[in-house]
Amino acid sequence: MYEKLKKIIDESNNIVFFGGAGVSTESGIPDFRSATGLYSHSPEYLVSRTYFNKNKEGFFEFYKKHLVYSDVKPNDAHKVLAYLEKIGKLKAVITQNIDGLHQMAGSKNVLELHGSIYRNYCMDCGTFYTLEEVMDKKGVPHCSKCNGVIKPDVTLYEEVPNMETYDKAMHYISNADVLIIGGTSLVVYPASSLVDLYGGNKLILINKDSTSYNEKADLVISDKIGKVFKSII
Repeated sequence: MYEKLKKIIDESNNIVFFGGAGVSTESGIPDFRSATGLYSHSPEYLVSRTYFNKNKEGFFEFYKKHLVYSDVKPNDAHKVLAYLEKIGKLKAVITQNIDGLHQMAGSKNVLELHGSIYRNYCMDCGTFYTLEEVMDKKGVPHCSKCNGVIKPDVTLYEEVPNMETYDKAMHYISNADVLIIGGTSLVVYPASSLVDLYGGNKLILINKDSTSYNEKADLVISDKIGKVFKSII
């Protein structure tokens, strides 16, 4: 299987990668859903717009503890993808992650479907704040200019994602020769629906667990994505 994947990559210069939480777990970032049982509400509710509006203190307590890992480094998956882009094979990285690790590894064309922890804006005046500035503020972060609440540029549950980013993702996937899906169970909508736009015959699925798309894929590798990529480059 590894040889087949290597052959497909060697023969294509129009590859698109679509990834999820599993890409970052090898860097030490756990899926935030692993906090199940530690709280009286589900993790999904704790990062919803409803909860953000109702209890900003609670939201930021959960957010800072379970979604921000600023001291982690890119792993082999991030590094190989950056390399494939550098040599002209990979056209875009489409990610559901918000950790910025793809950019840290050197990837240039990264489409962040759910935003980034590194971008934060005042909800009232729009002033930009870095991650460090948000983390340094205790409790709910407030703007130093107008005292408005600073919100991470992260798409919460119930929020409409950035449609410009989605449009670009749709373009790359629908025009790709090879689509590699890695580290995602493909259950988060609408991100998962993007995969249906791919009409080619080189759909590659790399994930430790089985997904609903296994039968549709032309190649399925059930292993850690960093390990797989490192072995073929």
